[in-house]
Amino acid sequence: MMNKNQKIAQCFSPAAFIHDTEENYLAIEKLIREQEIGGLTFFHSRHSAAANFEKRAESLKTDGTFEKLIELINRYQAISKIPLLISIDGEYGLAMRVEKTPQYPFAITLGALKKDAEKWVEEVGHRMGLDMKRSGIHLNLAPCADVNTNPENPVIGYRSFGDQVDKVAKLSFAAYSGMKKAGIGACLKHFPGHGDTAVDSHLGLPILRKSKAELKAEELLPFQYGIDRGVEMIMVGHLAVPALTGGKDIPASISRELITDLLKREMGFKGLVISDALNMKAVANLYPEPGELEWQAFHAGNDILCFSDHVKEGIEKIGQMASDAEVDAVFEKVMNLKKRLGVIESKSIEVPAFDWESHSQLQKDLAENYVSVISGEINPAELRTLAEGGKLGYWEFFTQSPSHFSQELNLSSLPIDEAEKVILGVFVPSHKPLNQFGMDQGVLDEIQKLAKSKPCILVHFGNPLALKHLGKLDDFEAVICGYQGFEETQQVVAGTLGF
Repeated sequence: MMNKNQKIAQCFSPAAFIHDTEENYLAIEKLIREQEIGGLTFFHSRHSAAANFEKRAESLKTDGTFEKLIELINRYQAISKIPLLISIDGEYGLAMRVEKTPQYPFAITLGALKKDAEKWVEEVGHRMGLDMKRSGIHLNLAPCADVNTNPENPVIGYRSFGDQVDKVAKLSFAAYSGMKKAGIGACLKHFPGHGDTAVDSHLGLPILRKSKAELKAEELLPFQYGIDRGVEMIMVGHLAVPALTGGKDIPASISRELITDLLKREMGFKGLVISDALNMKAVANLYPEPGELEWQAFHAGNDILCFSDHVKEGIEKIGQMASDAEVDAVFEKVMNLKKRLGVIESKSIEVPAFDWESHSQLQKDLAENYVSVISGEINPAELRTLAEGGKLGYWEFFTQSPSHFSQELNLSSLPIDEAEKVILGVFVPSHKPLNQFGMDQGVLDEIQKLAKSKPCILVHFGNPLALKHLGKLDDFEAVICGYQGFEETQQVVAGTLGF
């Protein structure tokens, strides 16, 4: 028989870092042995987790991440009495956390699919899920069901399927369904909807000042759509929605009114609620006493507590405050989830091999469906004639070495005054909006000057939200949006231009 604290421990899924010190690996082993935690959520490294807080871009490059992940999963599973529920936050696949694993398009890209979008998004979810399942992962903390209604949003952006409520509802459910079909768990996040916020909850508390009616028509709709179709898991974000909490600026993740009253009772959600990372500044600073935050999150109605920095104190505090019946109900939900996802039969796993050829074909099929001419028109025959006559120029920006695209076009770099027309390849350095998506203002000015001096075709590889920094789109003869920098995408764009 398990005692009350052992049952509570099954709700905890603290962070485990793939690249870490042996001392930290031993600290996780100690949590597994002494606290008997229920799961672990894997991240790349403390350094990359901190990048969210320190507002800087990634710079850590570490080798053998994937092999190390598998080795750690095996090591930790081997000492856990009840097999651990292993989760990862992989919105665009394992590659979001692990190098040299298949990367899939961002949600914003999938939102641009022109035909059969739901079918393709489900296929992407399915492939992503299979990659994870083979790697010993049971749960992907994705997809985002946030509607990206605020273009200044510092944290959602490319992670959302777009700014149209119905599309987000359908595609987030399709991604969820694909992962479920692969035999792993998935969750819609960040309830009640993080899209229209202007603060990054890693750093502070975003507040959404909308009426309940507005929220129902927008933010809550994709979640309701999923609930009506049997979604089994939802992650609650750290954002305050005073209209839903009696005017108080309390984070949703620790609000009983939001989780228990609204999500479970009013919206009819019967599944498991996962908290967003409990170390995020939006909530972590509210309760300085270790264990208090964990209790507040549990009391609000969270079933799985992610990234708690105070596991031992959290278990003790919940043990003192929660009734046996509450603990039993949550414990049963977590154990049923473990049975459903095959966690209980966890065996030691080998490092899987990926089918890169089939992955590349999928990338190509997807790119043919999302690459778009978003303004003006492309005349491939005219471009080929100009190229043959040595009158078509090509310039590219923000690349370290010549791109695959430049090899596909195979144009000589003409002096600008000799070219009749110029193709401008812009490879957006960052998918996050910080510092104009990593684009230097001097270079942006140069691109805009070129566009005004000559007929130019702008080819934009990367987050389409970065287009606003390139001036008026009318200044270009045509604009092609590539959405991603994948080689397959570059190839498809070259084909669109007639090369």
